[in-house]
Amino acid sequence: MNATIAKLAAQALLGRRRFILLLAFPVLLIGLVALVAALTDGDAAFQILPGLGYPLVLPLVAILAASSVLGPEVDDGSIVYLLSKPVSRHGIATSKWVVALGATLVAGALPILVAALVTGDTTRAFALFVGAAVAGTTYSALFLAVSAVTRHAVIASLMFVLIWEGLLGNLFSGVAWLSVGQWGLRIGHEISSELPDPANLPWAIAASVVVTVAGVFFAGDRLRSFTLRGED
Repeated sequence: MNATIAKLAAQALLGRRRFILLLAFPVLLIGLVALVAALTDGDAAFQILPGLGYPLVLPLVAILAASSVLGPEVDDGSIVYLLSKPVSRHGIATSKWVVALGATLVAGALPILVAALVTGDTTRAFALFVGAAVAGTTYSALFLAVSAVTRHAVIASLMFVLIWEGLLGNLFSGVAWLSVGQWGLRIGHEISSELPDPANLPWAIAASVVVTVAGVFFAGDRLRSFTLRGED
């Protein structure tokens, strides 16, 4: 972890237009849930979160955050200047992941908690927040690794979320065992049984940890290869 690199990554994230989108998604989500809760009831409003906010807004925020802290430097080649410094490549990846994770939790998981609290049930709101925090942690590491591999990280990450976790996840129950979002929901289920129970709890915990660690490590390892080629 390098504080200077983390600070630069945060400045890059906050200074880009993507940051506006990063804030727009959670604001719209909270507004929609509040509107439905006012017009109907808390239960109907809550269903928006596991149906729309959790599987769509959360990963979108993670994609924007992860791609913003690393992707632009890979695109314009400035990553080479950063890598010319005597700093651990895995330290660079970890620093950028921490920034992406912070943005994902603040603009992704926290708004889900706020929106869930609007529906009136504290227990299920906290359960969904825990699930979102777990999934957001894993998503940010996974999408950081994707950003280190391709210049089309946003498109590749969107395809993963929409096709694998969205389309195939709804069609085949077995996909839940390999779905980041479903792992988070399974962990949240331990707090509130109103959340789905899609996978085995030990598997959900272990898989989340493994993918998170592997994602950050792979991103750092990928950065090491930039020093060998000079550019991507």
